[in-house]
Amino acid sequence: MHDTVWFEIQGIPAVTIASSEFKTAAATQATALGLKSAPCVFVPHPIQDATDEEMQSKADECLSLVVDALVANEGGNGN
Repeated sequence: MHDTVWFEIQGIPAVTIASSEFKTAAATQATALGLKSAPCVFVPHPIQDATDEEMQSKADECLSLVVDALVANEGGNGN
């Protein structure tokens, strides 16, 4: 989240990608960092014990969401 907020403040669109387990934590941290609307995409939990194939599938499933979030926030600083 820190990186996403830093890039957004610089005017560079960014998206945090995290496990769905961290939705609440991501929202809390984005607010604490001053960018409540920081773009996030969440992939199904768990991640840690996922196989390479499962991770590839998770990546494939969220790619369009990441692109959409970046394009929707092209101007950066989505605050």
